[in-house]
Amino acid sequence: MKKIVLAAIAVMAFGFANAQEQTAKGKWLIEANTGFGAATGNTSFGLTSRDGETNWNVGAEGGYFVADNLAVKLGLGYGDDGDSNVFSYKVGAKYYLLNKFPLEASYTGVSIKDVDHNPSFIGLQGGYALFLGNNVSIEPGLRYNITTNEDYGKSFFQFNIGFALHF
Repeated sequence: MKKIVLAAIAVMAFGFANAQEQTAKGKWLIEANTGFGAATGNTSFGLTSRDGETNWNVGAEGGYFVADNLAVKLGLGYGDDGDSNVFSYKVGAKYYLLNKFPLEASYTGVSIKDVDHNPSFIGLQGGYALFLGNNVSIEPGLRYNITTNEDYGKSFFQFNIGFALHF
């Protein structure tokens, strides 16, 4: 029994050390997210249908670790909300608490073709990072997008499953 407990501790310690290397200062991060519950106009992949109208969105994000566990990120997205084309961009920061719990704060701007006033959001996200190897992680998380102007967009929750490459 003692050997099993020691082996389990060794495996957890190795996983912790491996995660520290992936989120170290100077590393790069590339992410693709699926956004369940998301509106069109974000940097995730999404496909929804409401009232016979199909909305879709594609996007990706990238980041650079400016300090251990802290990445500065940029993201781009493009989609169609059924009426017009939508371009979105994201600027933010992501911090890996204990190397396993990514916390993110970001600003997302949306530009809708032929519309004078576009929505924008402040996003707060938390989740868990499951590192599958030296360079790959799966990161499910919950995000809340807070609208900056109720006249042009509503605040909403979004469940994400992110796929990240660490270099």
